[in-house]
Amino acid sequence: MTARGVAVSLFSGAGGLDLGVEAAGYLVRAAVERDADAADTMEKNFRHLAAPVIRRDILDVPTREILRAAGLRPGARPELLVGGPPCTPFSKSGFWLDWKRTGLDPDASLLQVYTRVLAEARPRHFVLENVYALTYRNQASRPAYERLLREVADAGYTFDAAVLNAADYGVPQSRPRLFVIGARRGEPRPVLPPPSHGGSWERRETGNPARRHVSAGEALAGLVCDPEPQEAVGGRWGHLLPSIPPGGNYLYLTAERGHPDPVFRWRSRYWSFLLKLDPDRPSPTIQAQPGPYVGPFHWENRRLRVGELKRLFTFPDGFELAGRRSSVQAQIGNSVPPLLAQQVATALVT
Repeated sequence: MTARGVAVSLFSGAGGLDLGVEAAGYLVRAAVERDADAADTMEKNFRHLAAPVIRRDILDVPTREILRAAGLRPGARPELLVGGPPCTPFSKSGFWLDWKRTGLDPDASLLQVYTRVLAEARPRHFVLENVYALTYRNQASRPAYERLLREVADAGYTFDAAVLNAADYGVPQSRPRLFVIGARRGEPRPVLPPPSHGGSWERRETGNPARRHVSAGEALAGLVCDPEPQEAVGGRWGHLLPSIPPGGNYLYLTAERGHPDPVFRWRSRYWSFLLKLDPDRPSPTIQAQPGPYVGPFHWENRRLRVGELKRLFTFPDGFELAGRRSSVQAQIGNSVPPLLAQQVATALVT
């Protein structure tokens, strides 16, 4: 595919979003990522970077330095700005903590870093990804979301915004995320792509019914991964995992589900507790920092291996990740599935 132009990546992480925009024809020429392992991962896999990853807190990185790292001459503009600012106070799990629910987490300000770079860099197009809970109508999320959209408009951009479920775009994982895409005012306004796949998600039908969701079993078919240390689920509750059917969780072991010897009270745990993959359905959302009993676990009653995580996120099998196993989990779990990112970036008007 002919390259569409220079892309600049903020909050790059392991580069899931960047893999997608490169598959859509852009060249990621500059990246900002302060996590050392994620920055190493970017440098291992992205051959179009014009300079090493900028490994500093983005609050301290001027826009002109980012553009210079992309190899752009003074006054030149990138074709595309991409990034997913970490916004833990608006994540679904973040609302379990009062101090995050009241909007006191400093990570919230990173949305404004993105819009600051957008206003100063003036790319032709942009892609912003974030947690879908940012769109919730509550005292923390709604003002932050409205401020974000107001700042995008004030920077001179028209935009489209929606929550997309990755499974509706051929990713073998149900993973809802907010996407905002836009173009400089005067350019045609881009529109987010329609779903390519469809199926059942959270007790309702979503997406395009003409093409069913890709299942975890389909995604992992033929994959051979060596066993990993500590993939067995032990401790107080690990022995219960084999008794739970594929697709089930701890609720299977409750009186309400008819278990003859109940272990747990109904809705006494988070839904992902002892959650097991169903090979006939997309994986549930895979977390970056799961607890010892937080799934999804493989239907073979063990933790997922790195190669399996990559398949369920649509990373290439040969994609190299730097760091220890916990860091690799975090990098993948925080990523945008590249296949979803590719479809979003392809929707931008050329």
